[in-house]
Amino acid sequence: MGRDRVPGGERGREQDRADAELMFAGVERQAELVRTGKITSRALVEASLRRIARLDPALGAFRVVLAEQALAEADARDAVGADRADGAGGDEGTDGAGGRGPLHGVPIAVKDELDVAGQVTTFGGAANRTPVTADCEAVRRLRAAGAVIIGKTAMPEFGQWPFTESAAHGRTRNPWDTTRTPGGSSGGSAAAVAAGLAGAALGGDGGGSIRIPAACCGLFGLKPQRGRVSTAPHPHLWYALGTVGPLTRTVRDSALLYDVLAGAAPGDRWSARPATTAWVRALETPPGRLRIGYSATPAVPGVRPDPAHVGALLETVRALRELGHDVREVHPRYPDATAPFVAQFCGGVRAEAAAVERPELLERRTRRVLSLARLVPETAVERGIRAGERLAERADRMFATMDLLLTPAIAARPRRVGALDGAGLLTALVRSRPMIAYTALWNVTGHPAASVPAGHGADGLPLAVQLVGRRDDEIGVLRVAAQLEAARPWADRRPEPPTV
Repeated sequence: MGRDRVPGGERGREQDRADAELMFAGVERQAELVRTGKITSRALVEASLRRIARLDPALGAFRVVLAEQALAEADARDAVGADRADGAGGDEGTDGAGGRGPLHGVPIAVKDELDVAGQVTTFGGAANRTPVTADCEAVRRLRAAGAVIIGKTAMPEFGQWPFTESAAHGRTRNPWDTTRTPGGSSGGSAAAVAAGLAGAALGGDGGGSIRIPAACCGLFGLKPQRGRVSTAPHPHLWYALGTVGPLTRTVRDSALLYDVLAGAAPGDRWSARPATTAWVRALETPPGRLRIGYSATPAVPGVRPDPAHVGALLETVRALRELGHDVREVHPRYPDATAPFVAQFCGGVRAEAAAVERPELLERRTRRVLSLARLVPETAVERGIRAGERLAERADRMFATMDLLLTPAIAARPRRVGALDGAGLLTALVRSRPMIAYTALWNVTGHPAASVPAGHGADGLPLAVQLVGRRDDEIGVLRVAAQLEAARPWADRRPEPPTV
């Protein structure tokens, strides 16, 4: 399969409609269709590739599409005997011993900071040229569960910005309005899922990089507890800031993927307390009446939220009260996380840049960041980590009187594409502040936090809120997000197909 367009005429339109129904069905449904023999993995992958060929030229969601490899992988999935379709013969959650895992035959995309065997890990730039020889641990687990890797998605260089734009790979656009950004840094992954090019995609979150694009594109995106998903072969992702996780259309799809991804690996610097139950199974138990505090106050001073985002927050408050929760406005005294965040940001970018093959090909703005990062010694990075732990303890005290915190997900509406065009370091930082104003604190403290769709604004772009939970309580966040999804479903709403 190449990037040929869907053939014209009624037959072509019927094919396109059928492909859309498959790709917007989500991961759980796709896996069920393959498991029950209603569709083959190859047919599912072909549907994904046709949509990528037709729609991605207008979006730029993918840095590379692995068409031949994905089709070969799909054929291998289909070769697994139908008598194994119930999972017999393999370990639960794996595709071993000839059994079918929970993601068997499902195409999934991967952000370009994560290693996929045989592919260059570009980190959004041009400074790496040599393909890696092995999958990272998260991708290995996806494959072990039966997933097919469909391609690698676009990101800004080293994931530094909440806009998915790079000198090497161009701009990524929002499927809801291609003049707008999908956010970042996992914007390619978000655009791919929102446009129905893949059922789910892996992202990474070092300051909001899962939640911000989820908010911009109308998806569910949970930043898990620090150490929940392995960063191997690297001991960390931006030290204590970064986590790996999926962007999905539904809460259940997210839980399904976390059942596959969760768990530390040897060499991980951080590990989370193991969940006491399977994540999907946990959604079967209602959360009960919870104390939920809400606030429109950003954690970053000097930022004012757009009125549409405050309105979405208040609408969600009403929905949660109707669901029986005790929801009250709170006035959190957010700790200043600037120093520990900047120290680890500088350390993380410096560490990733030190590993590239052609540093002279780094973007000018990245080289400016590195000139400042070199002034931050490793001892200062370690002090930033320790300071973040102290801030986490302070944040924990907020949860003594509430079970969850509800805020807007982002402060500003998605900017027009080109936010980084000609922008120096200072300008890029100023333009980024409204996007990270509610998210970055929880990377410093490590608490789980999710972007939850909350309708659409007058501009036609999605709205979202953020749910923040106690440390190690992703399940609590997921349960309430699932309640909101049931009360006001969002997954059936789709963007119009973009045009080149």
